[in-house]
Amino acid sequence: MSQLRVRRTFLRDCLIAAGGAGVGVFSPQLLRWQFGNTAVADEKPIAGGHEERLKALGIELPAPAKPVAVYVPAVLTGNLLFTAGHIPWTADGKPLAGRLGQDLTVEQGAAIARQIGLSILTTVRQSIGSLDRVARLVKATGMVNCTSEFYQQPQVINGFSELMIQVFGESAGKAARSAVGMNSLPANVPVEIEAIFEVHPSTP
Repeated sequence: MSQLRVRRTFLRDCLIAAGGAGVGVFSPQLLRWQFGNTAVADEKPIAGGHEERLKALGIELPAPAKPVAVYVPAVLTGNLLFTAGHIPWTADGKPLAGRLGQDLTVEQGAAIARQIGLSILTTVRQSIGSLDRVARLVKATGMVNCTSEFYQQPQVINGFSELMIQVFGESAGKAARSAVGMNSLPANVPVEIEAIFEVHPSTP
């Protein structure tokens, strides 16, 4: 499949999912952010808890994704919540495929990383009841399916990190992080991200 055709398929999947009612990963917010109409890094902190901030930002979280292999979406041990690796999905419930440096641009990769971040927030909320229990994001690991000549993995994973700062604020949302290139990922998805959160024992 040609690079142009893959990019057209990517945009088609975005538009299909944007028209779905809570199904799939992509949304109108993603399309606006992807093409530079929504400031993320310059967003000023909003007073209130994380759930209130999410609502004020107009961000809607996707429906929880069901595990497709032998794992659970997250494990809480002590005051740490470990999420499984999250991948992007199309509106019809299929993994979104593509490689950075071959099929997708850095901007598209960052948009995908941001949407994976939304899926991770859904998992966190489902696991501990409320995002207000999050004390901080501790560590994030971003894996990028890319060619051997692609070196912009950090810029791709910035899409995830900027969302975390937007939702949790600078001090709680900016974490230790790894952004690494892979020669392949499951189902040929372009990005997979896992994260570790410190959580309060109860809603503050």
